[in-house]
Amino acid sequence: MLVLLWGGSCKFSNRSLREPPFGAVLREVGWRWLPPSQWLSVKEGAWVTVAAAQQMMTQGGCHCQVIVTTPVPRVPRALTMASAGERKYHYSDLGKAAAFLPSLLLQDSLRSNKPIHGVHGVLLFADISGFTALTEKFIQRSGTDRGTDELAQTLNCYLRDILEEMLIFGGDILKFAGDAVLVLWRALPQELAETISLVLQCSWRIQKKYGSRDTPVGQKVQLKIGISAGPMNLMTVGDGRQQYFWVCGWALGAVCEAEQLANAGEVVLSATTWEVCEQHQLRIKHLAGKRAVKVTGMDRMAWSERQDASHKLVRRPVSQRLEREGAMRSALLLPSDPSVEEVLRKYIPGAALRKFDDRVPLDLFSELRPVTILFVQLHFAADTGPACLCTMLDNAIRMMLEILCPHKGEINKVLLFDKGCTFLCVFGLTGEKLPYKSLHALQSALQIFDSCSTMLKKIEAVSVAVTSGTVFCGVTGHPVRHEYTVIGQKVNLAARMMVHYPGLVSCDAATYAASQLPPYYFKELPERKMKGLSHPGTVYQYVGITEKSIFGMALTKERSEYVPLLGREKEVDLFVSCLKAYEDLGEGHILAFEGTVGSGKSHLLTELAYLGQAAGHRVVAVELLEVNVRQSFSAIRTLMARALGLQDCELCSDRQRMLQTKLRGTIEESSYCLLNDIFLVEFPVSDEVREMCETQRKTELHTTLAKVLEKTIGGEFGIFVIDNAHFIDSASWSIMSPVLRNVSLFMVVSLAPGYARTESFWKAAAGSTRSQKITCLHLDKLKPSAVVQKACQDLGVDTISRDLARFLIQRSSGIPYYCEELLRCLRCNNMLLFRTRRHGEKVEDNWESLIIEASPLAATSSSGAGNEGRVCFIRPDANLESAVLPATLKEIVLAQLDRIKLLKQMVLKFAAVIGPVFTTQLLSHILPAGIRHKMNCLLDMLVRDNILKWLKNPEVPEDVQGPPKGPATSLQAESGVRRPSPSKKTVERQSGVLAFCVLLLREAAYELWPKSQRVALHRKCAAFLERYAHKCKSCSQGDFVAFHRFAVPSTQDGGSCQAPADQDDSRSWEALVLAGEELKRDRTHAAEGMLVAWRFLARSEQTTELPSKTDGKHNGARSCECKAIVESVLVPLARHYTAMGDAARAFYYLLECAAAYLHVSNSYMALVKLNEAEVLRNSVEEKANVIARFEEATFFSLKGEVCCHLGRMKLAKKMIREALSLLKRQFPRTSVGAFVESQAEELQCAAYVARRASSLPQEARKKRLAWLLRQSCCLSLLEHLFSLEGTSSGRMFSRLAARMKANTDRAADCYQAADIAPKSASAAKLYKPLWCISSAADTGEKWGDSARRHLADFKTVGIATGVLAEMGRSSLAKCSSVRDLQNGRGFIQGASSLQHLWASMDGEGYKKSEARQVQE
Repeated sequence: MLVLLWGGSCKFSNRSLREPPFGAVLREVGWRWLPPSQWLSVKEGAWVTVAAAQQMMTQGGCHCQVIVTTPVPRVPRALTMASAGERKYHYSDLGKAAAFLPSLLLQDSLRSNKPIHGVHGVLLFADISGFTALTEKFIQRSGTDRGTDELAQTLNCYLRDILEEMLIFGGDILKFAGDAVLVLWRALPQELAETISLVLQCSWRIQKKYGSRDTPVGQKVQLKIGISAGPMNLMTVGDGRQQYFWVCGWALGAVCEAEQLANAGEVVLSATTWEVCEQHQLRIKHLAGKRAVKVTGMDRMAWSERQDASHKLVRRPVSQRLEREGAMRSALLLPSDPSVEEVLRKYIPGAALRKFDDRVPLDLFSELRPVTILFVQLHFAADTGPACLCTMLDNAIRMMLEILCPHKGEINKVLLFDKGCTFLCVFGLTGEKLPYKSLHALQSALQIFDSCSTMLKKIEAVSVAVTSGTVFCGVTGHPVRHEYTVIGQKVNLAARMMVHYPGLVSCDAATYAASQLPPYYFKELPERKMKGLSHPGTVYQYVGITEKSIFGMALTKERSEYVPLLGREKEVDLFVSCLKAYEDLGEGHILAFEGTVGSGKSHLLTELAYLGQAAGHRVVAVELLEVNVRQSFSAIRTLMARALGLQDCELCSDRQRMLQTKLRGTIEESSYCLLNDIFLVEFPVSDEVREMCETQRKTELHTTLAKVLEKTIGGEFGIFVIDNAHFIDSASWSIMSPVLRNVSLFMVVSLAPGYARTESFWKAAAGSTRSQKITCLHLDKLKPSAVVQKACQDLGVDTISRDLARFLIQRSSGIPYYCEELLRCLRCNNMLLFRTRRHGEKVEDNWESLIIEASPLAATSSSGAGNEGRVCFIRPDANLESAVLPATLKEIVLAQLDRIKLLKQMVLKFAAVIGPVFTTQLLSHILPAGIRHKMNCLLDMLVRDNILKWLKNPEVPEDVQGPPKGPATSLQAESGVRRPSPSKKTVERQSGVLAFCVLLLREAAYELWPKSQRVALHRKCAAFLERYAHKCKSCSQGDFVAFHRFAVPSTQDGGSCQAPADQDDSRSWEALVLAGEELKRDRTHAAEGMLVAWRFLARSEQTTELPSKTDGKHNGARSCECKAIVESVLVPLARHYTAMGDAARAFYYLLECAAAYLHVSNSYMALVKLNEAEVLRNSVEEKANVIARFEEATFFSLKGEVCCHLGRMKLAKKMIREALSLLKRQFPRTSVGAFVESQAEELQCAAYVARRASSLPQEARKKRLAWLLRQSCCLSLLEHLFSLEGTSSGRMFSRLAARMKANTDRAADCYQAADIAPKSASAAKLYKPLWCISSAADTGEKWGDSARRHLADFKTVGIATGVLAEMGRSSLAKCSSVRDLQNGRGFIQGASSLQHLWASMDGEGYKKSEARQVQE
């Protein structure tokens, strides 16, 4: 932004501007600011000359200010929404919708209902070269999720710069195609030459400024541009719900050909464009064998010529008001019009429209989501005309929408570029995610392939490719013209597969695995080299239903002979008792086990089938898949085929003979032909069946199948097992339902909630009779003890560490499959460490072994006390909190998340950034202003949905919080959880604490955030929490590492936490304390229903968490809240800064966490935080520039203290010596050195230290004081360590450490006295009259206490003592210092004050007695 100010002297900027900027605006100021409506504006593209400025300046009375917007270098940023200045143009919903569409569509399609519109103009096709290779580099460097995020940000930044130039030159962005963009300059035929020159100027400018750009991964991206001109057609097709548009014609084919001929950094004109352009202005080079030309140079177009060419472009007339505003796209300023908006909404993708309707801000549209991509390419015959093409594409789109809608798939865009007519379809977008989305995509792909191949004419080939993975789903482009699309490696892979594997349905390995279909549904394809993809992986062809898929659907789970089934004793006992009744009394029984995905239904049925076979029964077991739901008679066909033995018949004739043998006497000979399509046989069609009409044939088929089923399941004594019975199709159920009620049989089925067939079984169970009893049983979640046992079985160990056990118990929620996937993910990421413990084994004396040995173990029945055997730990350099959620679990959890409304999803995503427990104050702080007023209502709805749970509310009295009403889950049955009613009082609640009921839901919601938005939210959270990052009031409110913030300059900008808190801060503090108590309870205890497994966890916690040093030292007036604050403030702060990539601040708060845990006597958690600090410290490349020397010393000092508490005395001495060395205070290692050092310590001059302290500025004194206090702490610990040796050398080193500590404390007293003395003198002058009122001892004591309470406002330890000493009240001063010591408000300062007071008293014996007490 260049600002030129004219005054009376008319001084001008001497900056040279070669060309005029865009959108200059003159504003008359005078002595007041005028509203924008009175601004003097020039037209778009006009240049304000000096003469014009002087003329306008004169009109303004020589008080005129000219603001000129110029193209200035911008910091590259990805488009997630318009900036504040750009956002002001989006006045209406219509304007916001128009930003998703080109101006051509707004001008023509809204004025006419015709599907084809003729257009003249110039097309520009820009393609980014190297995009696929860039994607591979990002994925290889940062992984799938983070790499995809970084790729999207880089692409958006690059596109935004390019599109801005195109918009400035009047271009209309028609289509985005990932890394390519199609732009139109609409013009009349007679103006094409001048418009081509304008487009060439734009292209040349873009190539000069943005033709090549470096990226963070070292891969350079370049731009190649093709240009063509001529007539084309705008086509709009679709049904009543969704509309799509594209341009087609000769000009489109020519521009695609020109772009393909261009190399990186080049501009190529098509042959006809070269013929009609202003050739005398261009320097070109002919391409070999081609009529197209490459532009190598051109004459520079004057700005006035650009302006004339821009204004000649065919545009829709806009009002003068819109021109005055100077918007880059006037369509964004259109007034609200419901009818027009209704038309435009049909062109916006459904995922964006759902967010748009829920008023989700544009910057929150973007997410990182696991989706399934489906590319469809249709190759039409070369002679296909526009009308025929439009008709066929309209039919194709209608057909695709009909196929995709039941599977929750969406057509994101339709492209007519160099790859033919391509459709990009997406499964799993926000609000439309189903379980098994990969399977839905494969089914849709095969249906689309078959339908397009058979129903559409003039189609030469159909190619379909399906891939699955994490992609960027969000807004890309420019703030005034963008689209909602998907970007990522899987999108590129699907596009390549579509081209390299034509004429079939192909899929990648991820889709193959995610579909969970048997291998015979696929066929492996030969590997082919794809451009830009180094390792595309195995590619498969999806073939769909085959003979093997019809007859081979047996149970796929294998039973282990060595691993028992855990936690299902009740279900097995029920099966055995029912089977006994069936054998003895012939009582039929149907057992239905209902459970969520992963609850172990298949394993249970495999075990029951084995028990049935072991009892001598014939077991017919089948497994149904999700594909069977939409296949008529698939369930009954599979069951009967297995029961009749057809799976062993490879030939059709063998199946026919088997059917005739098994069904002889059951059905008529004439009815065998009805089974041809069911069992893939070829019985001759009988005359009776041939004469039947369609309705009679269906009725006869139904009757025949009922007879066959009754014969199959009722004719023999056996057990029938159906896994996933909720996938029984409706046609099969219409036959099976009456047969199951009338035939006595023994059947075991598994069901999943949320399906129609599951509800049918529950209804049948409620009305079952004695002759045919149906029992439905819900599978409970595994108990925590069973989860630990299962983890030991899967890992092949005797026991696991307590941290790993807690991680699995909390995140698996008792679901076996979740536990398996979590363990698999940890092992794949190399986060587990296996060791063999033996009794009496010698342990290495180093920090790494201490971390492992100090980790408490989770006791199991097989491991006894857990002291010996093979043990699994978490690696010391691994952090479970940062572990990425397994893709399989993320799919399941996101399907649950997408069932709730978008606004509630948004609140959950913001809360997920804070943590598993959060306060409403912090959530309100980071929420956008537009939804902040709805926060409490949305939170209450989430609580009613059993997604969140309220903890005790600080504002509501405890006696009013009744127990939750209605059914509650085990996670919600904890103490303190309540279900609020939607009353006015609930809506107006301003403070409270909530927690996620399921941790996996929180982690999945968190991983949806793109990195840039995630970092911004972490920064907001950290800014809020830093105000509370200190000790509680009863512990003096200081840093846990004394004067830490003053010793590290980078932390002093966070604001002082010593400022008095207002009412809101007080409520926030109470809420944070409550949140901290909940977090500590989650870490050390368990929820209701988990107490059995947590007994050993709580026992191991007690071994490391002793009673706090601060407990019981506050005379009952105020209890210590530091335990809660470290959990809810310091630990989250370290996590927030780690997520932001700020290693210095993260290290700072990790040290604060460790010191805080030592403050509350929890050595194990201090060890954990120091280990995290060690990992962070090792990951920093330049430690000296990131971690201050004082923090290095504090780090080793805290490690020494932890080692001392855990009994590693030798290691503790090593750490303390290292800390003292960093603090520039060497401690000798030999006796001679100790003697020399002791003599030097005796010669120290206290007067010199005092003079030096008084001469330093306050900040320098505090920094030096922090160093001295840390030295004193280290020396005190060394004194203790050497005193434990019991040797003469130990006593000598202990005395030396005590002497060095005394000198250090004396120096610290001098530095603190320099701060306290001025405050003490002024306070004494103020409060001395209090003692003048009465001379009585008791009265003086009373007024002394009163004065001390007032002096506490100084927030500094020792001031009250200094004030009382100044007044000559030595006894009261001594009492003040003793109270400071009792309240934990600074041991060194309080002891120092006592030392000075005792020195002024008479009586040598008295002083010695008091000195001994201080030493103790």
